[in-house]
Amino acid sequence: MSRETSLHGVHKGLGALFTDFAGWSMPVRYASELAEHKAVREAAGLFDLSHMAEIHVTGKQAADVLDFALVGNLTGVKPGRARYTMICNAEGGVLDDLVVYRLADEHYLVVANAGNAQVVADALEERVAGFDAVVDDRSETTALIAVQGPKAVEILAAVTDADLDALKYYASVPASVKGHDVLLARTGYTGEDGFELFVDADEAPAVWRLLLEAGEPHGLVPAGLACRDTLRLEAGMPLYGNELTVEQSPFEAGLGRVVKFEKPGDFVGRTALEERSKQDVPRVRVGLKGAGRRAPRHGYKLLAGDTEIGEVTSGALSPTLGYPIAMAYVDRAYAEPGTELSVDIRGRIEPVEVVALPFYSRA
Repeated sequence: MSRETSLHGVHKGLGALFTDFAGWSMPVRYASELAEHKAVREAAGLFDLSHMAEIHVTGKQAADVLDFALVGNLTGVKPGRARYTMICNAEGGVLDDLVVYRLADEHYLVVANAGNAQVVADALEERVAGFDAVVDDRSETTALIAVQGPKAVEILAAVTDADLDALKYYASVPASVKGHDVLLARTGYTGEDGFELFVDADEAPAVWRLLLEAGEPHGLVPAGLACRDTLRLEAGMPLYGNELTVEQSPFEAGLGRVVKFEKPGDFVGRTALEERSKQDVPRVRVGLKGAGRRAPRHGYKLLAGDTEIGEVTSGALSPTLGYPIAMAYVDRAYAEPGTELSVDIRGRIEPVEVVALPFYSRA
């Protein structure tokens, strides 16, 4: 049976259509996923992300254990700032991609994907051994709500006294939403400006309603996972299980920049990742632009002539751009933007062109 977030009753009241996602019953859409997508690009959308994992790491060696456990340099993150990073196994395979917030000198918050929550929690618990630090998984008692879109600042300004202009991208600050304590972060997964609010699960319904009410004059709508997927695809952002898997290192995904070999000391996967970094990866992640209305989907084969040279990892008809887009892994020789390929869409061969990522960037 699927688990329910503390906002499940709110979603039911709003008429949401639900789907099982990583063992959670989550709203896939409320009315129209196209309308929800458009609202995020032009006004704002309100998302329930409470299926994500929130794992706190505290103690004198909190920074040291995260430098050992993750591929990034977390010691270099200043309090109040955040960093995108990854956790890998000893072979350099990606266990999950993460956002890590440094809340204080000896206090970090690791946010993991729902499907990998237990994997990440177990790995951190194992890797903390020998360090003066404590791993505390607070996912059960924490809700996460996101407001994303060009009107996000105006909407948040109506319900909080936090200095939003001073809050930089990939930064966080403790704040109050009409008396409800939250951690307010300027992060997101849609390609738009926006905020994520970590709040006690019991208080999440009240905070959701306050945000929905404040956003109504600005065109904010509740938004589900369907539009979240097309938004992140347009922004060229990887999804674990599609663009990222344990079979790949960050280098195959074109995200080798997150691996910080220059940090002192060892970290899990360092030796394997150093080897991978010296090799030309056989397949690389690219963007694809199609014609017509038929979109390539996850698992569809890519062809150069009659030769199979890759596979689609995510694809959709872009609501913003009006044509099919996809991300895929292709043989290195076919990765140059402008390269013309074809995709097998259920037995019908359709042309696609390799293009640079992202497909969409906000002004």
